[in-house]
Amino acid sequence: MGSDVWVGPWRPHRPRGPIAALYSGPGPKYKLPPNTGYHLHDPSRPRAPAFTFGLRLPMQQTSCGPGPGYIVVPARMTMRGRDCTPAYSIYGRPRQAAPSLTPGPGRYFPERAGNATFPSAPRHTIASRNWGIHTKQQTPGPGTYTVPSLLGPRVIGKVSAPTYSIYGRSEVGSVFEDLSKTPGPCAYHVVNPGIYKSRAPQFSMLARNSLPTDNSLNPGPAAYNVNQQRKPRGWTFGIRHSDYLAWPMTDVDD
Repeated sequence: MGSDVWVGPWRPHRPRGPIAALYSGPGPKYKLPPNTGYHLHDPSRPRAPAFTFGLRLPMQQTSCGPGPGYIVVPARMTMRGRDCTPAYSIYGRPRQAAPSLTPGPGRYFPERAGNATFPSAPRHTIASRNWGIHTKQQTPGPGTYTVPSLLGPRVIGKVSAPTYSIYGRSEVGSVFEDLSKTPGPCAYHVVNPGIYKSRAPQFSMLARNSLPTDNSLNPGPAAYNVNQQRKPRGWTFGIRHSDYLAWPMTDVDD
């Protein structure tokens, strides 16, 4: 097509970013959550505070007071009682249930309370000797206790000096050692050199495998063609279609 068909510098090209027309979807089947109201509000949008008006409370069927038309009977009655002079009444003598056991004034002797009421000098008494109360002495004597030893390294509560001990003479390495009991060279086993040196590779020889006994028709070496080369990979052109093609939806589930 010539350049005179297009108007301006615009030319057909693929979009720089993804657009909704390039993808197939259910269309307007799904509704976006509303941005108004309190219930089912869009969680990705800020929600303003919502307030509701309360309901009218029902009126009480029973009255809790007489109202302003109440007349106080009897008259001259105030919030603190009746407005009148104090009145007294004479009751009968109460009957005493039981005689009182409280001591009277003659049972007390105030003159004898001088030592307990006023300060006085200390007074001491000499008690009698308590003989014969303990027939057998239960306290242990000095011979009952054992004084720990102050010799040796195990002294309790003391710092002991270093102690040494003298052992007997050893026969190993001395002139009294019997060298005939020393093991000879044949008493030691030969150590494998692979333990303390770099070990060389090791191989093993297996037994000969038996010939196959089945009668299957397997291809031999002559069945393969070595001169046949592999064909190069090819590409094909697809069907031309529009990126904005929308498939018609005839049956949509509710």
